[in-house]
Amino acid sequence: MQARDLLPFRRLIILGTLLVAVSSLSPLGEGRGEGARLARGHAQSTDHPDQAVQQPQQKIGRPVRIVSLSFNGKSLAEIAGVVDREGAKGVDLIILPETWRGQADSPESLDGPTVTAMAALAKKHSTYLVCPIDRRDGTHRLNTAVLLDRTGTITGVYDKVYPYWSEFDHKQPVEPGQEARVFQTDFGKVGLAICFDVNFPEVWQRLADQGAELVVWPSAYSAGTSLQAHALNHHFYIVTSTQTRDCLVYDITGEELLYHKSADLNVSRITLDLDRGVYHQNFNIGKRDKLLKKHSTEIKQVKWMDREQWFVLQAAKPGVSARALAKQYGLEELRDYLTRSRREIDQRRGRGLADSSRAGTADK
Repeated sequence: MQARDLLPFRRLIILGTLLVAVSSLSPLGEGRGEGARLARGHAQSTDHPDQAVQQPQQKIGRPVRIVSLSFNGKSLAEIAGVVDREGAKGVDLIILPETWRGQADSPESLDGPTVTAMAALAKKHSTYLVCPIDRRDGTHRLNTAVLLDRTGTITGVYDKVYPYWSEFDHKQPVEPGQEARVFQTDFGKVGLAICFDVNFPEVWQRLADQGAELVVWPSAYSAGTSLQAHALNHHFYIVTSTQTRDCLVYDITGEELLYHKSADLNVSRITLDLDRGVYHQNFNIGKRDKLLKKHSTEIKQVKWMDREQWFVLQAAKPGVSARALAKQYGLEELRDYLTRSRREIDQRRGRGLADSSRAGTADK
């Protein structure tokens, strides 16, 4: 066969390659369910149920692969099967909804069947897992989120500090938890809050005060912008898992990164970079300029929020921490800046504003 006879075959091969390349592209934010939204650069979503959530071979920043399962009325066996399937694809954190086994006057202990089954799967797939349960602790009944580590060991227990009113109507009422809690994992600091907690700013302030970088919120409902306000004010990521079969993810800037909703079982997957830092322009611009000039191939500014006067930095190269380098150059993260400002201005006043409010009430 002569060279000119091969031309039609070569054209077919080229055409086939182009078709494969085009078919592999998907619109930004397209996802299972409705209203999926996704921001570029710092969050990655995998929407096909059979597609693995793979960690990049060379990590840039501090990526955390998260799977949120949202559903209602599913059996332990069915959910164990879903967790097993999702865990096999590779993941760092799996989240289940609030009291997903129900709350019909049959609380179970930490060594009961639900936590035991999920612990085995967390160990099998070397992942963290948040498993909420209706918990019995001696004579106490609590609405609890259990954090399991990669070995299946319980590494954190959070008891809902603000149970909803109907939870007090059970034959044995649910008791309020005592404190908001943040737990150290191998990828960062994780705070937990549950459902009705969303309505009480002091819960979220306590999580911020303890350095939460990511807050996991299992719930019976969606909450929407109520959650967004906490991400906006405290600059941590928020990821939800709900009984209303939807998932919301908010950025450290308060931006909605993702919204998925399904008719039955919703599976949402996203990768978040916990090494991104948000900064105010105040006192930081000169330091930022020196940082970016010296480390132009290692750090990049990915967001400039002119009205808020904020900007966001993230790593551009494996093995580099944007937040650590920024700290070396004297940049102060936004949350730290506001905390310091409150403390030092309160000192000038002679007392905190909350104390001043109480004093004003007492004077009336």
